[in-house]
Amino acid sequence: MKNAELFERAKKRIPSGVNSPVRAFRKVGGTPRFIREALGPYLVDCEGNRYIDLVLSWGPMILGHCHPEVVDAVIRQAGKGMSFGAPTELEVRMAEQICEAVPSIEKVRLVSSGTEATMSAIRLARAFTSRDLVVKFEGCYHGHVDSLLVRAGSGALTFGVPDTSGVPREIASTSAVLPYNDIEALRAFMAEHGVRVAAVIVEPVAGNMGVVLPKAGFLEELRRITRDHGALLIFDEVITGFRCCYGGYQDMVGIRPDLTCLGKIIGGGMPVGAFGGRSDIMALLAPEGPVYQAGTLAGNPMAVTAGLATLGILKRENPYAGLAHSLEVLTASVEESARSAGIALSVNRVGSMAGIFFSERPVETFDDVMACDAAAYARFFHLMLDRGVYLAPSPYEALFVSTAHTADMLDAVAASARACMAMLSERV
Repeated sequence: MKNAELFERAKKRIPSGVNSPVRAFRKVGGTPRFIREALGPYLVDCEGNRYIDLVLSWGPMILGHCHPEVVDAVIRQAGKGMSFGAPTELEVRMAEQICEAVPSIEKVRLVSSGTEATMSAIRLARAFTSRDLVVKFEGCYHGHVDSLLVRAGSGALTFGVPDTSGVPREIASTSAVLPYNDIEALRAFMAEHGVRVAAVIVEPVAGNMGVVLPKAGFLEELRRITRDHGALLIFDEVITGFRCCYGGYQDMVGIRPDLTCLGKIIGGGMPVGAFGGRSDIMALLAPEGPVYQAGTLAGNPMAVTAGLATLGILKRENPYAGLAHSLEVLTASVEESARSAGIALSVNRVGSMAGIFFSERPVETFDDVMACDAAAYARFFHLMLDRGVYLAPSPYEALFVSTAHTADMLDAVAASARACMAMLSERV
């Protein structure tokens, strides 16, 4: 079938025709591509069109699609059983591997999504501190947890208000929303409300508003301020975990949060999440402690098998320096193409993930992101799509590279970007 035909068919039975909003192409316009298969760095849609994939299932496919070792491991496990609802050795091995790779995690519990991980970590933090208030930052997304689907109110130091229908104001008010990268805002808020704050949760690198890096000292001050006020610090590393290095971004900057949330790469492309941290905090989880958390498919053997295979390859091959170099070469070429075409462009990158912003100034805050030219990104997206390059269908998401992307392939992406920037310049 054609993509347009499938989209119309989907909309009759699936709200908006998709099972996650960004897939609907609302931020860029046009018709979503319905993917039939993927291999290595490529996606193939239902019409047989092939694309170089720079979304990589929103980050998990760091080895590319259908890596032979991962596929073989999953096939072997499928022959042994796909779900037991009982403990497995696989879960133990995964827990050991995570704790070995991320020193701040002394104990870890597996769940089925990043949303479950952040939701559970916050519940645990509230129980440990006997406090209710949670602080988050504008532009950081932590899954569709009711208390975290909030936006800032009228001023910088205000409690959250619902960012979506279906979230009671009373629940939203248990969160406070502060500007990302503004340590003075947090310092002032904690001075007034710190005794009520159970936890501060943050993406150490914001990966859900493009890619926005922490300013020098921001994360270090977060650690100090939370400790001074008796609040827990939660790092949401669902995106950054095992993406920038073997372990967490926290290890790159030398900061130990109290709790960490993981997902994406640790499942090798299958649904997974995890949260872990200090043993004394994790001891509150049922059945050992009073904090209830459970999941029928938690530690699912298929997801854990895919994750173990992926982490094993990453540990053995340590591809991170090469991935970072590949991305640096690619994004530098895109930046140069924009300059040559007279187009304002700002690129943020770390490891093997980057954000492309049509902006005249550096992008360091949520306000900077919102000031970017989203319409220009939408035009660029479709021009690249027409040339067989699949970027995120939103100006507020990251792009990723994998070990399956060769230098020649990324050179082809850069050449496409150069041509597209020239076309954008002509339209302007």
